[in-house]
Amino acid sequence: MNRLISVILICLYFSAFLFAAVGCDLNDPDRDVKRLFPESTGYKTLYVSMAQKGGEALLRKIEERLGDKFKGLFETADVPYTMYQIFKGKELIGYIHGVNQKGQFGGIQVFLALDLEGNIRAFYFQKLTNQYAKLLRDPSFGRQFVGLNLKDFQNYDVVTGQIKGESRVAGIKNPAPEAESDFRSALRATKKNLILCDEFLLGNRHLK
Repeated sequence: MNRLISVILICLYFSAFLFAAVGCDLNDPDRDVKRLFPESTGYKTLYVSMAQKGGEALLRKIEERLGDKFKGLFETADVPYTMYQIFKGKELIGYIHGVNQKGQFGGIQVFLALDLEGNIRAFYFQKLTNQYAKLLRDPSFGRQFVGLNLKDFQNYDVVTGQIKGESRVAGIKNPAPEAESDFRSALRATKKNLILCDEFLLGNRHLK
């Protein structure tokens, strides 16, 4: 009996591990798509992974573009990414994609709504655990990202938090200086998100 219980616990442990190692889905796709794209009439969900599209070689390429190594459960080659193509009638009008990012007090989920050129239409946290979360979740913070694209983030160093050369990212102000770690995590998540969208949705439009 004890052995059976042990086996069950082990299975539950690994099931939880596998369940955690997934991409980032919208909590309520029907509601969220309509909120981010009021003009939309529908959407299509795509599931992609680096393992499918290029494996470890693609992972190394994306790490080079990010300027940092992928680390942890949510940054492996086999993690599936859930990407939403947004339609107005039969016309493709944009995309929505979210990524998981390690934060100071837990996982962070950063979602971006993009137009067809890869410009940010909307930025928001679907998940954020921080005593200053209210300030970071304020719409005024997210509006600072609107209009930016991957080219703006190419000079942003996600490791040091520094900007090499000119970039509109310099205009993004942290509303909660005490939460600098999560602010920088949000910027890293945004750059990672844009790189993945460029790779899987935009045909590497912004690749140097």
